[in-house]
Order: sequence, then C-alpha cells, then structure tokens
Amino acid sequence: MNRIEVKDLNVYFGDAHILKDINTEIAKNTVTALIGPSGCGKSTFIRTLNRMNDLIPNFRHEGDVYLDGKDIYNPKMDVVDLRKKIGMVFQKPNPFPKSIFENVAYGLRIHGVSDNDKLNQRVEESLKSAALWDEVKDKLDNSAMGLSGGQQQRLCIARTIANNPEVILMDEPCSALDPISTTKIEDLIHKLKTEYTIIIVTHNMQQATRVSKYTSFFLNGEIIESNLTDKIFIDPKNKKTEDYITGRFG
Repeated sequence: MNRIEVKDLNVYFGDAHILKDINTEIAKNTVTALIGPSGCGKSTFIRTLNRMNDLIPNFRHEGDVYLDGKDIYNPKMDVVDLRKKIGMVFQKPNPFPKSIFENVAYGLRIHGVSDNDKLNQRVEESLKSAALWDEVKDKLDNSAMGLSGGQQQRLCIARTIANNPEVILMDEPCSALDPISTTKIEDLIHKLKTEYTIIIVTHNMQQATRVSKYTSFFLNGEIIESNLTDKIFIDPKNKKTEDYITGRFG
C-alpha cells in the first residue's frame, strides 16, 4: 500500500523551474532514500510533501501530491494537521532552548494536550522510541542545549514522534554527526520503519544502502531512476545513475 503518491509534480520559485515532472510512489512502512548531487531538488521535494515550501516567496507548483489518497494541496487541507502527520528532522539538530522534557512535549501542548499524566507518558514513550530515554531519564529538566549533537538529533526525532506522525522526513540527519552517533541514528531508522514511513535525503550512498529499501536518484530536478535500493546500486538501468553511484560526478 502506498502512503504517498506524487503525480506530474512541477515546482517553481519565481521563474526557476526546480522540480520537473516528478512521478513517484512511497510505500507504507518503508525507508526510501533520495540521492543525488547538491542542488538537484531532493530537499525541495521533501519540503513539497509537508508544504514547507509554501513559506518561501514565489513558490508555486503544478501536479498532485496525495497522502493516504487525500490531495494535500486541496484548499480545504489543514496545513497544521498535515505537518503533524508528516514530521521533519533537519540536517542540523535544532532543539529548542528549553528543557529536554519541554522539547518533546512542545508539539503535544501546541495540539491541545494539557493533562500532565498524558504528557509524561507520551514524552517517555517518544524518548524510548528514539533510543534516548536511558540517557536522559534522570535529567529531563536540564536544558536540551547541553546534550551532544547525536543526542540532540535523537531528541528532535523524539519530538517528531511525539505527535504520532505517519511519515517522517529526514533531510541529511547525520551529516553533522560523528560516526558513532550516525550508527545510532541508522539503527533507530531500522526500528522506526515498522511504525512509520521514512524518507531520507542523504549524500552518503553507503548510508542509503544500509537503511533504505527503495532509492530514488535525483538529477537537475528530475527523478532519473527509482527502484529497490539493491537494484539501484547493483544493476542501475540508467547510465546517469551508474555514473553517479560509481563516483564519476557529484
């Protein structure tokens, strides 16, 4: 079953044509990696899925994007609710200058959860899901800014999980992290895919092979090839894909 379907998507910022005729499907409870050189449209694409591009002046789009069969660009779509369903983890950890507890509880409070028992339970569940609970359970009132980079990124994942999303977008979530923290995030992705649909932008092709079931190769705003990750890396059908993954450019 597909969680997301994209049909004939074109994205423009002013006169610049950023994404061109994108057609793709994202299966439920899988990890899909987006690879390709810098500036090829990967981040713009995932920001189209939760309508964060709406915040950029001169953005416009053509085509359709469906989440569970519903058109996310329908004028009646509640964008706040959409971003609750499609959470996002950014390239650099971006904890709020609040306590560890309040970082995770923030979205819950925004969406009207005020019962302390519910907040405590959901914060604990989210931190456990993000493999961070054991490291922070005795210092929930401490500032999140005192955590290491890897811990901060897992905290941001916990903050996303707390809102019970259906999809988690990850925009190069390990690019600012050391190898040990990267391994922890990758292990976490493997665990989370049983409950969530995950789309990860990565420049690290070894990472794509480790964490994803499907891979899409972007180049100059187009999807050149999409397939099972093993097939993309072992037997690419397009010469451009082969050239990229063998390091001839990018």
